[in-house]
Amino acid sequence: MSSASTPDDDALLDDFLEQRGHETATWEESYNKKQCPECGGLHDVDARTCTVCGWSP
Repeated sequence: MSSASTPDDDALLDDFLEQRGHETATWEESYNKKQCPECGGLHDVDARTCTVCGWSP
């Protein structure tokens, strides 16, 4: 049995959390970069926090 999640699993988990008042914002993808959902700053794919506004998932 694989422990890797699928996009459907992620969507179900996000729905579950959102229904209970949790924020589930994640990095958006823009070409080969991550894009901050708060300010739109672009970062390398290994970024953990936004260096522009400080947002982190």
